[in-house]
Amino acid sequence: MMNIRIRISAGMVKEMTQALQKAYKSGDAKMIRRIMALLDFSRGDSPDEIASKHGVSVSSVYAWLKQLITWGVDSLKAKWRGGRGSKLSQSQKKRLSDLIKAGSQAAGYPSGCWSGLLVQDLIWREFGVLYNAHYVCELLKTLGFSYQKARFVSDHLDEVKRLVWLKQTFPDFKRQAQAADAYLLFGDEASFAQWGSLSYTWAVVGQQPTIQTSGKRKGYKVFGLIDLFSGRLFYQSTDGRFNSDSYIAFLKQVLKQTSRSLFLVQDGARYHTSKQTRQFFQDHAARLTVTQLPSYSPDYNPIEFLWRALKRRTTHNVYFPEFATLIQSVDQALAYFQTQSHYVKSLFSWYLDDMAGDSSVSPVAI
Repeated sequence: MMNIRIRISAGMVKEMTQALQKAYKSGDAKMIRRIMALLDFSRGDSPDEIASKHGVSVSSVYAWLKQLITWGVDSLKAKWRGGRGSKLSQSQKKRLSDLIKAGSQAAGYPSGCWSGLLVQDLIWREFGVLYNAHYVCELLKTLGFSYQKARFVSDHLDEVKRLVWLKQTFPDFKRQAQAADAYLLFGDEASFAQWGSLSYTWAVVGQQPTIQTSGKRKGYKVFGLIDLFSGRLFYQSTDGRFNSDSYIAFLKQVLKQTSRSLFLVQDGARYHTSKQTRQFFQDHAARLTVTQLPSYSPDYNPIEFLWRALKRRTTHNVYFPEFATLIQSVDQALAYFQTQSHYVKSLFSWYLDDMAGDSSVSPVAI
């Protein structure tokens, strides 16, 4: 008896994978099963294993292989089914939500991103239910999901310290500031690049927007402080570097602008905690009380939202041929936000008593 070994080339596997994506979009469940079976064969699974896995007969597997050999990928054309697929039960929806929250890699996929097609495949794999690609998005929305851009979170986070900050350190610090009728200020620094910054914008399909750039690697640096109680914004630009001298000069300017005490929340930048800066804090302890944010926690600093708003207003998709033009744009925006105390106060929604620790809270757009 002659044994014939069939090998599927890498090029054909690629074409079959593309055909599988079309089958998912069309909602053709039979073709999805067929292509997945053939892909399993390309990976070395035996016909018996494939038949058992997909709930079909061994003869069906051989028939599909024969048609693939005879007609190629043309034998894998899906038929458009249209309409809404079968529905998931409530328990299945709960299970689906848990799987999505755990992440695509935890579900066995190589990609770290959930796409509509990947979720469609997950539903088919886990529950044997085929949703039309269009309705996968609707299903996800009803389950409380939205299509979002991920953000980085440091792997050095100490969640215990962060929780202590939200539940103990900050509430105590806030009460002290209120008792002293002081400003409670969150501080940070930002640099605005002359070469600009890119952002999403509406444009004609197929015509990606282009923005001129000088390529000059020069930035306009700004120190800032915002007050929790009044929404007041203090700021000062610097031509030099962010360091202890420029930071202390900024704080001196703020102390001159008001007779009230300052309760300052800052991060762990070196010039915030240098020997020189600590000595300045000691020298002005009568009016200046300082506490540190937890390490690697920029998401706990509301002024970060202000910097984002400033960049949307000043540098996103804007060309600055001259550095002076950049300075003028940033200064105008800073002056504007000094008049928008209601907006600045909205940045602190994270720290409202009934929302502490709720990461879903975000400031209003402006």
